[in-house]
Amino acid sequence: MMSSQIGLTIFYGFVGALRDEGMAIGAEQARLYLEALSVLNLQRRSEVFWAGRATLCRSRDDFETYDQTFRLWFSSEPPVPVPFSERQEASLPDAADGDSPQSELEQQIALASKDEALQHRDVALMSAEEKRYLAEAFAALPIRPPLRRARYKRTHRHKRIDPAHTVRDHLKRGGEPGQLQYRHRTKKSRRVVLIVDVSGSMEAYADSFLRFGHRLLDGADTTEVFSIGTRLTRVTSALQHPDPEVALLDAGFVVPDWSGGTRLGEALQAFITLWGQHAMLRGSVVVIASDGWERGDPGELAHQVARLHSLAHCVIWSNPHRGKPGYEPLQSGIKAVLPHVDALVAGHTMAAFRDLADRIAHA
Repeated sequence: MMSSQIGLTIFYGFVGALRDEGMAIGAEQARLYLEALSVLNLQRRSEVFWAGRATLCRSRDDFETYDQTFRLWFSSEPPVPVPFSERQEASLPDAADGDSPQSELEQQIALASKDEALQHRDVALMSAEEKRYLAEAFAALPIRPPLRRARYKRTHRHKRIDPAHTVRDHLKRGGEPGQLQYRHRTKKSRRVVLIVDVSGSMEAYADSFLRFGHRLLDGADTTEVFSIGTRLTRVTSALQHPDPEVALLDAGFVVPDWSGGTRLGEALQAFITLWGQHAMLRGSVVVIASDGWERGDPGELAHQVARLHSLAHCVIWSNPHRGKPGYEPLQSGIKAVLPHVDALVAGHTMAAFRDLADRIAHA
């Protein structure tokens, strides 16, 4: 069932492939699939197939994508998708070099379990070895830019009739009738603006958010990244180096207030003053990565976020404490901005960053 060329684990690699094909698979679905695999007979290909069908597909629309990806990922001949009561069992082929297929798959599942655990590990608690995994995970994070309707229409074969171009074409023919001309409105990438809080209270998470910014820049040329603390700093150019480690070092050199205080309201006011009339901000998806601790006036912070929301397409606030058990938005800064943001989301694990990337893509 498993190709020897598959370099990823049987679980994480397959789920990642499904996500790359456009299936919206959340962390909870992935966890359920892993739990299902842990109790199945993995020598029976049909059980693996139907476990994924039951846990990873949200609707019938996902079935075709799932079936095709399963076929490419696991075998040239996957189980035929028939009802459960009629399904046929299929055995795994013998492993090469005399290895037991069961033991090989058990090792794969063990690796998948570890990988899944790291997906949900708080990045602030990771060891140096685990942070090497983090760097690889960010490099593989799928990024899709959000789209908007373009201002101008383009020629198209089957969309709405374009009267002006049709008449112009007929006039060129001396009034003789010709083919109808069609046009439709295309889509363009919507700009993403990431603002990362680099104050002392965010020290454990700022590095990961800047890695996320580096990945956004690598995935789209319509991204801008700023740091924010006691002042505003544009770090887009520093993060454009293809090597993320070098990019983060470059960003560290240009950020003057790393691990300092927090004056979010004043810094956002500076941001809006500099960029509020600029095409960068208008209609953009703005992501603010901060825990919401504010030394200044929370009312001023709320006012500036409200101004930002009036200019941007949407504002997403990512708080690294949001996904932790028992969290309540009690900080004065967070409480002040909640009425003016479109979403308050987590930002403390790779699973949270994957969900954030998906939310941005669909903004």
